[in-house]
Amino acid sequence: MLQLAGFKKESIVDGPGIRATVFFQGCPHLCPGCHNPEAQDPLGGSMISLDELVRMISKNNDITGITFSGGEPFAQAPAAAALADQVRALGLNLVIYSGYTFEKLLVLGQSDPSIRKLLEGAWLLIDGPYLESEQDLNLAFRGSRNQRIVDLQETLKEDIVVEWTGSDDG
Repeated sequence: MLQLAGFKKESIVDGPGIRATVFFQGCPHLCPGCHNPEAQDPLGGSMISLDELVRMISKNNDITGITFSGGEPFAQAPAAAALADQVRALGLNLVIYSGYTFEKLLVLGQSDPSIRKLLEGAWLLIDGPYLESEQDLNLAFRGSRNQRIVDLQETLKEDIVVEWTGSDDG
């Protein structure tokens, strides 16, 4: 079961291409100026089964990928990792938004293997908290300048953060 704030069957603002977006419920970051403040309360939203969510995703043949947003997807890492496996089985790429930095997720992943598994199964990570003082409405797929678009596969292979240049499609 996943605790969700919502599901958008098509989006062009939550990552490259046409994507479905899963909004996870619950976020420990509580960033001032948050784009989705209704998703912060871990007791809000609604429960949905993994099977039902996969059925909803698989009905849309127009998407090239899935985005996990929030709230904080890594707050539900075991369920998110299970969903990521299903997404990849459908031939879709995965973009994840997180208020954690990549480096912090690596540390958290040492005690929670589902965090590492989720990172390894995704294409891009938009990392870091939203900072109102760094807001920039001209950035692609990000709200503030401190956030990065991390190419996860290259980063994990090179063992250094490699930012996505927009040159591939996962």
